[in-house]
Amino acid sequence: MASPRDYKNTIVPNWCPGCGDYGIQNAISAVCAKKGWANEEITLISGIGCSSRIGGYQYCYGAHTTHGRALPFAQGIKCANKDTHLIVCSGDGDSYAIGLGHAMHAMKRNMDITYLVFDNQVYGLTKGQTSPASSKGFVTKTTPDGNPLTPLAVPAMAIAAGATFVAQAYAIDGRNLVDIIEKAVDHKGFSYVNIFTPCVTFNHMNTVQWYNEHLKKISDVRETYDPSSKAEAFHLLAETDSLVTGVIYEEKEGVPFGDIVPSKDVRLIDHVEKPSEALFEDLCKEFR
Repeated sequence: MASPRDYKNTIVPNWCPGCGDYGIQNAISAVCAKKGWANEEITLISGIGCSSRIGGYQYCYGAHTTHGRALPFAQGIKCANKDTHLIVCSGDGDSYAIGLGHAMHAMKRNMDITYLVFDNQVYGLTKGQTSPASSKGFVTKTTPDGNPLTPLAVPAMAIAAGATFVAQAYAIDGRNLVDIIEKAVDHKGFSYVNIFTPCVTFNHMNTVQWYNEHLKKISDVRETYDPSSKAEAFHLLAETDSLVTGVIYEEKEGVPFGDIVPSKDVRLIDHVEKPSEALFEDLCKEFR
């Protein structure tokens, strides 16, 4: 029987003591173990930032890519190997600033990818600047008088963009986090999970105590809730100022991109003996 330890390599993470990213890594490993996936059946792609270091800590295939570009890499890999269990890990700065355009279009395509955003509401790796997810009034090196802007309402944007699974979780609530990530990987289509995680070094506003006081589970807000209703999802996010955890929206009848546009098995090695105009024509036929 697989153990979560089997999905971690021997590199010791260098996140700060108390960082919520440890909890997210534990949850990912726990889900992989519950599924019993072979290590070579998993691909984990990450971008740039504290969160994206996880690509070097997991024992599976993967790539540590450029800033904001984790999703383009992941989509290319998924097109070439539709059977791999593909997880993308990114941070709120990586995902919601330079990577936001890629994220919206990836959600629209509904490719069968699980997208986990480690949301600590600050740029941690570059030593504490305001991110697109930072709370209003947040004092940082780039906003010494307090952040004048409201944070991006990305879960609502994700639903509007066409994501067929939208959820939020809390890195400190390990049991609930494992449950939500498992539901995300089980979903057929693009699964987006925003995970609130404390940055104990640079974010002294959104602390563990702050999250405990402000985050609510859907069950705390609604006695009954229908995650298949976009109208209910938008209303819930507006009512809670997006500070809610659980499965916010899920469309179970959506068709993944790979089923609409099947992958082509193009083996260039078959053509090495004829590097000619015929090769070009053969390749064009594959993509028409």
